[in-house]
Amino acid sequence: MAKRGPKSPMSDAHKAALATGRTEGKVVRGYLEALRANKPARGRKRTPDSIAKRLTAIDNEIVSADAVKELRLVQERIDLQAELATMGTVVDMGALEAEFVKVAKAYGERTGVSYAAWRAVGIDPTVLKAAGITRSA
Repeated sequence: MAKRGPKSPMSDAHKAALATGRTEGKVVRGYLEALRANKPARGRKRTPDSIAKRLTAIDNEIVSADAVKELRLVQERIDLQAELATMGTVVDMGALEAEFVKVAKAYGERTGVSYAAWRAVGIDPTVLKAAGITRSA
């Protein structure tokens, strides 16, 4: 097998472009994940009290449950405990949105993301307008 020559080093411009892409991608990902996590759920809102009541009911049901029902109840308990732990966490959407507005247009142009795609994942039109992303772009 023939030896390959030495790799040519990356130019400073290429390194800067990669760093910009990583930074913009991180900001966009953070905003989209925060939107998804804070999306209002359908139905009645859970409260810490309602979760505590359900956890107590699960403890009572497990005693007489068959193996499969016990498995489902254990998983429900794990899910409820995780929900209870994250219930008090508040995400600063204003700061995430401000960072998103700064990079969204450049990110969208570089990656080919259209206005319709931004809207389809739940980005508000006013946020897109603030970012400089229009329907015609």
